[in-house]
Amino acid sequence: MTDPISHFGRKAQIESGNRQTVAKGEPRVSAPPSEAAGQVAAPPTDELRLSSVARQAMQEPEFDRAKVDAIKTAIQQGQYSMDPRRIAESFVAIEKMIKG
Repeated sequence: MTDPISHFGRKAQIESGNRQTVAKGEPRVSAPPSEAAGQVAAPPTDELRLSSVARQAMQEPEFDRAKVDAIKTAIQQGQYSMDPRRIAESFVAIEKMIKG
């Protein structure tokens, strides 16, 4: 059976066929002309270019540092009030999103 997206099953069949061909003594694939003449082709290089928006997003935090620090301080001092009902409702909403 072949996976319709990755064609994994088909790939495995092809590789299996190649192994059988090699086992019979037949060459699997001939070398490219440049390699046959003794020349080695340079490997292709990968390059990643980020847009200016992506670079800016990676440099700048997307939160208010002062507000985070104020909340941390309030939690450490025991002055940050939490509403258990509101927390539970948030968890229920997340569960619904996960389950669909």
